[in-house]
Amino acid sequence: MKCIKLINILGATLGTGIQAQMQNSKYPAKQPIINVVDVKKQNGVMCLPDYFPLQDYDPMRPASIPTYSLPKFDEDKYTGPNSELDSDILDLLNSLSLEEKAGQMIQLQAGVFIGCDGLINTTAIEYMFDEWKVGSILEATQNRRSRWNINSPQRFANFTNTIQDIALKKGSKIPIIYGLDSIRGANYIKGATIFPAPVNIAATFNLNHAYNCGRISAKDSRSAGVHWAFSPLADVNMNKIWSRNFENFGEDPYLAGEMVYHSIKGLQGDYKNDRSKVAACVKHFIGYSSPLNGQDRQNAQISWNFLLEYLVPPFKRAINSGVATVMENYGQLNFQSTISSKKILIELLRDELGFNGTLVSDWGEVNSQFYRYKTAFDIEDAVRMTLNNGSLDMSMTPDDVMFAKSTINLVKSGKVDMKRIDESVGRILQLKKDLGLFTSPYSDPKLIDTVGSNQDVELSRDAARESLILLKNENNVLPLSTSEKVLFVGAAFDSISYITGAWSQHWQGPNEFEGDKVYDIYGESINSGVRNITGEDTNYITGFDINGFKSRGYQKVVKSAKMADKVIFILGEKPSTEEVGNIKTLRMAEDQYNLIKSVSDLTDTPIILILAQNRPFSLGELSSEASAIMNIGLPGPYSGIPIAEALYGKFSPSGRQPYTYPKLDYQSSVTYYTPQWNEYDPEFSFGQGIGYNNITYSEILVNSTELRPGHPISVSVTAKNCGIMIQNEPVLMFTTQLVRRFHVSELYRLRAFDKKLISPGESYTFNFILTAEEMSFINMDMNRVLSKGPVNITINAFSKDAKIAQVYLHEN
Repeated sequence: MKCIKLINILGATLGTGIQAQMQNSKYPAKQPIINVVDVKKQNGVMCLPDYFPLQDYDPMRPASIPTYSLPKFDEDKYTGPNSELDSDILDLLNSLSLEEKAGQMIQLQAGVFIGCDGLINTTAIEYMFDEWKVGSILEATQNRRSRWNINSPQRFANFTNTIQDIALKKGSKIPIIYGLDSIRGANYIKGATIFPAPVNIAATFNLNHAYNCGRISAKDSRSAGVHWAFSPLADVNMNKIWSRNFENFGEDPYLAGEMVYHSIKGLQGDYKNDRSKVAACVKHFIGYSSPLNGQDRQNAQISWNFLLEYLVPPFKRAINSGVATVMENYGQLNFQSTISSKKILIELLRDELGFNGTLVSDWGEVNSQFYRYKTAFDIEDAVRMTLNNGSLDMSMTPDDVMFAKSTINLVKSGKVDMKRIDESVGRILQLKKDLGLFTSPYSDPKLIDTVGSNQDVELSRDAARESLILLKNENNVLPLSTSEKVLFVGAAFDSISYITGAWSQHWQGPNEFEGDKVYDIYGESINSGVRNITGEDTNYITGFDINGFKSRGYQKVVKSAKMADKVIFILGEKPSTEEVGNIKTLRMAEDQYNLIKSVSDLTDTPIILILAQNRPFSLGELSSEASAIMNIGLPGPYSGIPIAEALYGKFSPSGRQPYTYPKLDYQSSVTYYTPQWNEYDPEFSFGQGIGYNNITYSEILVNSTELRPGHPISVSVTAKNCGIMIQNEPVLMFTTQLVRRFHVSELYRLRAFDKKLISPGESYTFNFILTAEEMSFINMDMNRVLSKGPVNITINAFSKDAKIAQVYLHEN
């Protein structure tokens, strides 16, 4: 107590001295004023930080009833955009002012309507509709600094319905159409069933999976008040370094076209009557997937006959399906901006392919003519060229209203004809009517309970099962036995995010702060799947992170591998897409190569590689070091159990390579339909894949060896399952024109495929039709021609069990 008193006395004395000095000073002390940046406020509302990576988790979930049924509609008939407007739409169009028409032609991203607190800003919405009569909104709010990391269908519906309600009361009082990138299901809505990536769907060679993904995506989207899916991609996989290869259906025009067709049928169906459907949007027209250097949005130089032969067919198939909308290509083709190209968007898309629907730009492409490509003097010049030269209907602006403002100015100054504006606005209004927005503008609450239904989840799992590609299996090292000691290595083994990839929860996938938490209960990792199969904890060492660099336990892997019966390395890639996903080489991080090589050199333990990647990375010597290799691609959040089932022999894999897997970077642009005399020596070929069963094939039977126009021939082959498991067997039919005078013919071209379940000991006969017309091609004069010569028909090319029959092609 004495010490305390002494301190207090000293303190008091000291304080008295300081006070005296201050009182005697010529400049009495005042509190200094130090400028600081205060917490941001808007209309008195405290704002969130600019960088808010760990948004609040939406606690809401849909009911996810186990099963459900929806009304049936006729989806076999052609249902698509008509060339003429309905009379009531024509009347509406004629009643609109120029300002109202210009507003219909712009699409703004949802972030424009998010306040600084991360919640909906109705003041901004009311202003935009009063002032600019906005016609369309896109995007998921979680990508735009929203309060919530992903919206439940309930929360998403409240957001879209609030905007819709204001749109119907303000401005032109015309309902908005809300669009969303739905690449693999309604991937931005919490609880919605996410499917394997499109490249995985292609690997199944089963069109039902493309249809189911589209159908469930549409239903889940409509539950949230979303009417328009920016999907599917009809881009053909031309450069394996490109970051968006996992978003399309592989490198073959026929395979891609069939998958696109059935995807659109699932998404759109009878969209003019069925309110569980959305408008599909095939993209990106055209040439986007062929960047010279493999980098996203880089220059594409494609000869016109090559474009028509290989890149146009999937888009033609989409238009044949009745697709309601098309999205134009990012960037340039042959040094011309696509968005203002008469040749591409009028002569090819509208005139030759016969597309009557709505054409929307990709993100900011009109403005990019000025800002990025330097093909316009300013924004108004870009709008002028876009409207007068191309056939664009709606500009995904998406952050400003300059397109509408410029359109108004251009029409008033006589630089753009009002008839051109009416043409586009008419298509937009007709699309809205076809989707039922004038009678049912809001979300359907009854659909919310079906989101995440077990019957949907099982379809996603089935697609994942059929997408797994077994590429190598020496000494039958697979399947595993539950009694074996298996070591698992790699960050992708214990992550839902890493086996799902981008376009899930967020544009680039979950961020590093969220990890798998953002998936909530909707999915499982491979680790969880293996535990589900074995009933035991897994022997797992991270070893290397998702980028392939040394991580926890790296030094322990070799020692642990010595004590294991088998070691499985999961080689992954950080989720990414578009420019964010650009890479310079297909070579992986050296730490991965070194670790696997060390296990090979220092142990006798068989090595199994699981490839869980956006694109095909170079395996190098690992290809020979491994006893088994399985390419799983990006099979989605519901693939942990299917992958484990495949590894432990619960079913026999049936996936086939939908693209050529290169050995080195120089092969990144090589496709299997390279000219016959070119090198084709990839790591794995298009169509390659095996199962656990021994499947034998009969010789090919044809009903005629003469192939003439107008006289198709039948082709059949019988497959027998000599194994002990049921085999879901895909059969691929290729042709090779052995001699084609004047014009080089391809090594192979896929003409047909089918897939059937075959029980042990049983056989199935696959029947195909081949026409002479299929053998035609586009020559240098842009004419489709036939050239006589001998043709090989090959079943399952690039397989040791391939079968060949020869016919002769006649020109008439």
